[in-house]
Amino acid sequence: SSGINAEYGGDVTRLLSPYISHSKKMSYKKLTERPIAGNLWFQCTMTLPAKGRGCHLITEHIEKVQELEEFKVGLCHIILLHTSASLTLNENWDPNVRNDMEMMLNKIAPEENIKYSHTCEGPDDMPAHVKSTLIGSEITIPIHNGKLTLGRWQGLWLCEHRNCAGTRKIVITLSGAPMTKS
Repeated sequence: SSGINAEYGGDVTRLLSPYISHSKKMSYKKLTERPIAGNLWFQCTMTLPAKGRGCHLITEHIEKVQELEEFKVGLCHIILLHTSASLTLNENWDPNVRNDMEMMLNKIAPEENIKYSHTCEGPDDMPAHVKSTLIGSEITIPIHNGKLTLGRWQGLWLCEHRNCAGTRKIVITLSGAPMTKS
């Protein structure tokens, strides 16, 4: 931190200023001109291929749901039907972030040197339940003009907490207003 302070004359705020709003007034931008009549619902299950332990980008799998294109504005809710993996939104560009996250999760919920009571499914199972609880198993992402509304560097991760997990099943629920007919 002293390096940053020295480089920016002790003013870290100057470094962060492009990311900080200094306005004291709330503002918003309309993404639709007016409320859209009608309501669509769609739900499907998806089986994700087996992945090794770690954090994996799965955004492209969700974006393949063709029915997304039918929604002008809405929500995409995703729930993972397992207790030893999790879902989160995070960095989608640098794979080192996913590697570092796996390292930190293993420090938070280690397999060794902890006397867990639940051990019948192997030494990686109880730490996997802890990690799943901390991160969560569901996520909701806005839909706008038929696409998921994510930040520039955001991606959906499947965090696989088991050493030898199989496929993972998710339920995707879309709800919202339909595209208007031209």
